[in-house]
Amino acid sequence: MKTYLNDAIIGNKELKVGITSKGEIVRICYPNIDFRQYIDFQRIGVKINDSGIIYLHNDVNNIYTQEYIEDTNILKTEIKNTYFNLKMEQTDFVLPTNNAIIRKYVFTNEHEIPLNIDLLIHSKMLTEQSNFVGGKVLEDGLWQYSHDYNMCIISRDLHLKSHKLHGVEDAIETGILGDKDYIGMTNNSGISYEIGILNPKETKEFSIIIYLYETKEKNKLEEIRKIDVKKELQNTKKYWKNYLKSHIVHELEGNNSYKQRIMKIYKRTILLYPLLTNTQTGGIAAAMEMDEDFTKSGRYSYCWPRDAVYITKAQDLIKMEKETEKFYKIFCKNTQSKNGMWEQRYFTDGILAPCWGYQVDETASVIYGVYDHYQRTKDKKFLKDNLKMLEKAIKFLENYVEDLNKETHEIQVSYDLWEMHEGISTYSLSAIFSAFESMLKIYSELEGDLSENRLKQESTTKQKDLLKEGQETIKEYIKQNLYSEERNSFIRSKEDKSIDMSVLGLVTPFEVFSPNEKKITNTIDTINLTLRTYTRRLPKI
Repeated sequence: MKTYLNDAIIGNKELKVGITSKGEIVRICYPNIDFRQYIDFQRIGVKINDSGIIYLHNDVNNIYTQEYIEDTNILKTEIKNTYFNLKMEQTDFVLPTNNAIIRKYVFTNEHEIPLNIDLLIHSKMLTEQSNFVGGKVLEDGLWQYSHDYNMCIISRDLHLKSHKLHGVEDAIETGILGDKDYIGMTNNSGISYEIGILNPKETKEFSIIIYLYETKEKNKLEEIRKIDVKKELQNTKKYWKNYLKSHIVHELEGNNSYKQRIMKIYKRTILLYPLLTNTQTGGIAAAMEMDEDFTKSGRYSYCWPRDAVYITKAQDLIKMEKETEKFYKIFCKNTQSKNGMWEQRYFTDGILAPCWGYQVDETASVIYGVYDHYQRTKDKKFLKDNLKMLEKAIKFLENYVEDLNKETHEIQVSYDLWEMHEGISTYSLSAIFSAFESMLKIYSELEGDLSENRLKQESTTKQKDLLKEGQETIKEYIKQNLYSEERNSFIRSKEDKSIDMSVLGLVTPFEVFSPNEKKITNTIDTINLTLRTYTRRLPKI
């Protein structure tokens, strides 16, 4: 069955892992969150006494509970098999300083009879004709490798009982593997570890280590084999707790359940952002991949400049100003087109991602975001470092606005922010209006620095007049073309008269109109009547 959701994400600066609510690893991405994705699937099961395989992630007799260890990106999944009364506690984490995934297990026999247990791992790697994956059995696990990358699955604690490199699909359900080959041209292999007999009330602990590395890197497998799992678990806890502590800005006083929920969401947000951010470029992924085969969407694990701008606003609130600055000074500078615009989306390393058009609000949002960040830091050097980039972007937007009222349009055919309709949308024009306003304020902030250069001062004065004129053009266009008297509301676009929450961009964050203006209050009333679902009011904090 196709898996669309990552119920949890764990990782470090390079390695990211998506896990379901039942504890199955469904995505492994390295060295960035959006590229490359390594596995088709990786399934773990047990054979108990004379049974066939019982998958940890999918069995009718399994009961699941899952949670992060408090204040960390360490995930704990408890799996209780009610048929054999076997409790399996699975703790997943990634080493902060090494690209190894640790899966620590505690098995407890709550049955009245002894249980003879084997652990089976079925691993299928993504493969390509030009970079085919092969498999090789190690003394303590499985090595799956290609020309460029490698993944090793090993255990220091368990004896490797058997393996199957070819035809594993036909054998795995029996829980019995056997193969004469130690190496094979296959990306789909299985291994079996002997856990042994677990007597009633007896507990056994062991770990599985999954290690990823590029072939050009020195193989650190011997170093990985020496890992002290208990020590590394404590180190990883300490790492994330310290990270969280250094980024918490507000603590809600009191301990009622509502405030506890808010703090839990707040902390989880802080812990999520480093897992979505490229530490080299500052690029921020919208999500870990959700639809690799394009069956429901156009994929999500990319960096949309607009989406990233909203995330940088949140980053600034939790003392991640350096990450925000890196997004603008490295990612945005490196991805800007010669004509000043930004394309629809990119990989987080700055490489252009597959696109199907452009969205003008992507460009406008970057200008808005630069000034928004400056408002928090008051770092004029940041503005000066980005001025040339912003002026190129403004020129592109001015051409867009100049083209608005022409009978034949040359460049204004842009997708809306939902990427559903081409045309002139209310949200996009609001973003441009705000970009012009941000640029006017940036010029005001840098007025003293620019006055030293007479030619620059003159060009800036002229530019400010053009920006004010552009704002008037935008505002008048919105009034004349994007308000429906019939619907008593601002609408999404001339071509699509839907009622849409995005039109509130006219007020927040882009401040084209005051929230008290009649057409805005009409719009809010219409949205409330059309879109809002009324539920029980939550208590005040």
